[in-house]
Amino acid sequence: MHQPVYANRLSGEYHLPWTYLHAIKDYTDMAAHLESVPGAQAVVNFAPILLEQIDDYARQVNAYLKTGAAINDPLLAALGNAVLPVEISQRIGLVGDCLRANKTRLIDRFEDYKRLAEMASWFMSHPEANIYINNQFLVDLIMWYHLAWLGETVRREDERVRRLMHKGGGYTFSDRCCLLKIIGELLSGIIGRYKKLAQDGRIELSMTPYAHPIAPLLIDLASAREAIPDAKMPSLGMYSDGKQRLQWHIDEGIEIFQHYFGFKPVGCWPSEGGISDAAISLFEANGFRWVASGESVIQNSLSHAKQHSHLTGNPGPHRAYTLNQGEMACFFRDDKLSDLVGFTYATWHADDAVANVNHYLNNIATTLKAKAGQHVVSIILDGENAWEHYPENGYYFLSTLYKKLLENPKINLTTFSKCLDVGVPLVSMPHFVAGSWVYGTLSTWIGDSDKNRAWDMLGDAKRAFDVAVESRQLSPEQLSAVQRQLAICEGSDWFWWFGDYNPADTVSDFDHLYRMQLANVYRVIGKQPPEYLSHVFAYGSGKPALGGVMRRGSD
Repeated sequence: MHQPVYANRLSGEYHLPWTYLHAIKDYTDMAAHLESVPGAQAVVNFAPILLEQIDDYARQVNAYLKTGAAINDPLLAALGNAVLPVEISQRIGLVGDCLRANKTRLIDRFEDYKRLAEMASWFMSHPEANIYINNQFLVDLIMWYHLAWLGETVRREDERVRRLMHKGGGYTFSDRCCLLKIIGELLSGIIGRYKKLAQDGRIELSMTPYAHPIAPLLIDLASAREAIPDAKMPSLGMYSDGKQRLQWHIDEGIEIFQHYFGFKPVGCWPSEGGISDAAISLFEANGFRWVASGESVIQNSLSHAKQHSHLTGNPGPHRAYTLNQGEMACFFRDDKLSDLVGFTYATWHADDAVANVNHYLNNIATTLKAKAGQHVVSIILDGENAWEHYPENGYYFLSTLYKKLLENPKINLTTFSKCLDVGVPLVSMPHFVAGSWVYGTLSTWIGDSDKNRAWDMLGDAKRAFDVAVESRQLSPEQLSAVQRQLAICEGSDWFWWFGDYNPADTVSDFDHLYRMQLANVYRVIGKQPPEYLSHVFAYGSGKPALGGVMRRGSD
């Protein structure tokens, strides 16, 4: 589970609402499904910057409800503000924001929301009629947007939500405050629910380095050429002190994780499963017991080992590996099964999809004739993006999945640390080809002209950062602020979205946010941002699967 930083940390304002929306829908539902099946086991990974943002939203909502303090997210604030904007541009902006949802699963499912959305779409295409957007229409649209984004478990279990949905429209300020209170409760409870599941031994909690950077690229941009030898590289050449920056992300991530959960994690999902020999060595040096990556990474690495006569046979992806007989284990995603969950089963009946999962696992067990505790099948995917495409936010699929997996006598639903506790054997590898869970390469974050330009811009900011630090003129507060601001810019999501194969509106959002975050690095150290940060540099024109928020593990 991760989200980039959508907020301008200098002003505190959030520019996109996805953190709190996924929190009240997906992070809430995922916890509820695990809570409802006592024998369920899973690994839940949090990026530390996501934990910080969830906590920030919870504090803002609670402060608003107690004292009327401002909420720094325009869409969430509109839900609670007694007085809505009167400027036509602001009102039509809110209307457009309330259409940013899955049409089939979140809009058309609810007749009242569908009717409002049809009217909103008409207003968006007839700007001359915007003067007729009245307050009640805006209120009802904003209410239904948030009601639709609630988790399915919340919709089924909270009587207040059922009452609001049954009302259908004509919502009052009291109704809005009621829904905001529900949202505040959900946001405030999320971290504690996962902490309790971990304390009860139901899940294992793991972390990602602080701001979700691509570890191999921070250490050495040229690592992208291990999987794609002719990959085009940024002019930057090398990201200065990249290994030290990754160490900072690890240290800061552990500190944030401990603050929220009360213990040090032993497992790490490197951002996007990005690993290399250097990255693995650094994670192991920091005391992690395991990391995980994608199936194509281990297949590329096994092919390399065979070519150099370092290995006979093919142990396959369903084993635990280690680098040069080290102590830290590396697990690898089963791409086909994970992608079936991420992309295919959303269109199946839940019972058929779960039966197919069990059939797939039984075939693996039969084919491998596995000795108990020797083989591990890793199903790894986002904790938020897939379920928006399932009926009822994946309610029937997930609730059935955990129950049926527990009933399967051929498998043991478990966690990575418990695999190691029972002595899963480790296959030693002399070298891991640098890559990620996406295609086994790093091409999702480097190589495209826009991605490379983003790296060059980051390199400029890093040089300005270095000069400021070396001057020893920054106050402790400034140094801490610029460290964190630079870390935000080192996150993977900016580079994920740049490239013309992504949707234009999303690329535009992330282009704007990235330039804003880079500009803030300069502002924190008292320097004027470069002129080029005032200009758009990335454009999208594609229509990738599921809007580009997810990728398949292999082509």
